[in-house]
Amino acid sequence: MAGLLVGATAGLLANQFVPRQLDGSVAPGLLWIAKNIAEPLGQVFLRLIFMVVVPLVFSALALGVAQIGDVRRLGRMGVNTLLLTLVFSGASVAIGLGLANGVQPGLRLSAEKRAELRESFSSAAATAVDQAKRAKSVRDTLLDIIPKNPLQEMVGSLDGSSPGGGMLAVMFFSLVVGVSMATIPERAAPLMSCLESIFEVSMVIIGFAMRLAPFGVAGLMFSVTALLGLDIVTTLFWYVVVVVLGLAAHLLIVYSVMLYVVAKTSPRDFFGSISEVILTAFATSSSSVTLPTALRVAEQDLKLRTDVSRFVLTVGATANQNGTALYEGVTVLFLAQVFGVDLTLTQQVSVVLMSVLAGIGTAGVPGGSLPLVVLVLQSVGVPGEGIGIILGVDRLLDMCRTTVNVVGDLVVATCVNRLEVARAS
Repeated sequence: MAGLLVGATAGLLANQFVPRQLDGSVAPGLLWIAKNIAEPLGQVFLRLIFMVVVPLVFSALALGVAQIGDVRRLGRMGVNTLLLTLVFSGASVAIGLGLANGVQPGLRLSAEKRAELRESFSSAAATAVDQAKRAKSVRDTLLDIIPKNPLQEMVGSLDGSSPGGGMLAVMFFSLVVGVSMATIPERAAPLMSCLESIFEVSMVIIGFAMRLAPFGVAGLMFSVTALLGLDIVTTLFWYVVVVVLGLAAHLLIVYSVMLYVVAKTSPRDFFGSISEVILTAFATSSSSVTLPTALRVAEQDLKLRTDVSRFVLTVGATANQNGTALYEGVTVLFLAQVFGVDLTLTQQVSVVLMSVLAGIGTAGVPGGSLPLVVLVLQSVGVPGEGIGIILGVDRLLDMCRTTVNVVGDLVVATCVNRLEVARAS
């Protein structure tokens, strides 16, 4: 918390008081400090955690499945996790579209501002559009979940260079290994022991990295706020308000109701126990980076069963992205309003379904949702290049939606844990 506040405050002060160049751009000295000191400091922290994400996901998911033992129970947990994910994602997009239709933030932006924003972020928008053009068909996407070469998928899962399904393919392989170990527990004991050691070693490395967290978080926040400041937030004020209000409503209302009704848990106690996870997710904008902290908090603070937490949280880091689904729904409607595209009720329902599915397939890394937003935009007749309008505030909103994503994983895990305990008793 201290690192986050110090970094953000220092960045905003620097952006406000360091003299700008004649063209209004950030001073070279401040740009150099942000790019060569603050950002690398944050990247050291992030890379230490990214370094062990793949072995951690593989060992945690395989062990979680193997420890379940009964394959029928695994299927029941999987179905419960999927149903809760779909309910949360559907509710989040509905909230977002309701607010976007009511407030209509896209109609509050002048034509001059639209042109200025598109020009400012045209190169980044082109990258997102190019990535969207290379997107696979639904058939290929589903087939690629089953990896031809699991090791190759592991190598490229975090940077988008994998030839197939990336992290989803790694998870599928982990599930198959875990189910196989569960069917031959005695002969698989040496492998289980090895995976347990990999998991424990990964958590120790995460512990080392977390000691750098205050400095890394300060560096990341300084870099973002020093370069962007509040000007871009002011320009896109109503868009930011709608997204943040939607995320807050989903976080505080939908999650609280599900915790109270399904998990029989006090929302206040729950949110108090996961404060460390919330801060980590907000500062890093990455579900993958936050996964180790979420696993530890789930087992130590929420007292969830290890087989449940390891299964639900590792799957949820990629598959349960309902904060991202809400963001994508609002963004599509906002840009449609900006470009004067009047979406029918049928098209808005289509946006809901595509946002839910896109949320499930979003990479758990900063900015991982942008190419999928472009795909949804193009499907309803909005120019994909329009993504450039919102890129200036994407990092801030990425921090907010990642927080909702990660908390959602823990809510699903808590609900599934309660259902399993109730069934066992």
